Amino acid sequence: MQGEQVVLTDMLQCRERRAQIQDTFIEQYHCPVISFCMNIPGPVKTNEQIRAAFESGKTTLLTRLEQTSAVIKNFLEIHEKTGDELLLAVDYPVQEIKNLTTEIEETHPIGRLFDMDVINTDGQKLSRNTYRKCIICGCQAQECARTRKHSVEEMQAKIEEMLNTL
Repeated sequence: MQGEQVVLTDMLQCRERRAQIQDTFIEQYHCPVISFCMNIPGPVKTNEQIRAAFESGKTTLLTRLEQTSAVIKNFLEIHEKTGDELLLAVDYPVQEIKNLTTEIEETHPIGRLFDMDVINTDGQKLSRNTYRKCIICGCQAQECARTRKHSVEEMQAKIEEMLNTL
């Protein structure tokens, strides 16, 4: 996969920054936070194709929120070599937000590449009601990841195939 490569320390710093922003949004707005980024294994986290996929997911998410009575109190969009991110403080019932994001992840043509976390006002991430499926074999994704059932190269080839459908 083409693009600038990241190392572990880059990703750790990125996650720390994201957690700080989430905490700040919760503290300032007292409402749930949506953290949207892409599920991209390997050292390349963004490129032109991944950015286009992110934009498609962002548009879908914002459109779906607009169709509800949700109020976006604040947002921050980040585009760095560690990946594309969108953080939203959303005044709307947290479980309804989770249902909406899960539906997007499960129905969008490349929704399997989306990572839309919903963080409650207590700082806890809401869990999905169902397990995510592996993009390669359809089994439980967490089990495939834990056992390293598929190589990074195999996953990247499948992701590139999915991105080419855009």
